[in-house]
Amino acid sequence: MHDMDTIAPPRERTFTVSEYYRLARHGILTENDRVELLDGRIYEMAPIGSGHAQCVRRLTELLVLRVTPGAVVSIQNPVRLNDRSEPEPDVALLEPKDVYGSRHPRPEDVLLLIEVADTSLDFDRDVKPHLYARAGIRELWVPALREQRVHVYRRPGPNGYAERAVAERGGALDVAALPEVDAIPVDAMFD
Repeated sequence: MHDMDTIAPPRERTFTVSEYYRLARHGILTENDRVELLDGRIYEMAPIGSGHAQCVRRLTELLVLRVTPGAVVSIQNPVRLNDRSEPEPDVALLEPKDVYGSRHPRPEDVLLLIEVADTSLDFDRDVKPHLYARAGIRELWVPALREQRVHVYRRPGPNGYAERAVAERGGALDVAALPEVDAIPVDAMFD
């Protein structure tokens, strides 16, 4: 029998980005696993539905036509926030740099992140913004497919985003870091 005073309660095991990659190298996680690392936890991502995929395609076309060559449009690729978080946002607008072949983008490289939300709206609207704000991501858009509107987050800080807004259909959004770029119509993101 063990002395009850010496037994510690179970602790959650979290991972670093390096450990996360080791899990993949050893085949524990495979390229078919739709997962991302957030605050040391491995989250399984929801399957991409047709509406979600269509919204990402529309955003890709809209942004590539407007921001090139002032920014790089990155689709569903990793962004290294810190040693414990490497999400794969649906769209990232990045500073045009030649370093992304040797490392993933970091918060200081990101002009805008976009997380399209269908079945994951609560997570994308309530959990991820806090993570992104703490990392210093300047701007986050969460197009909510079922609501047909976009949740907008700006002015990041350690306790979240200081500025939160909702852009409705009929409105348009400016990319704060690229004031010379034409506004993106909210309607163009949705069917």
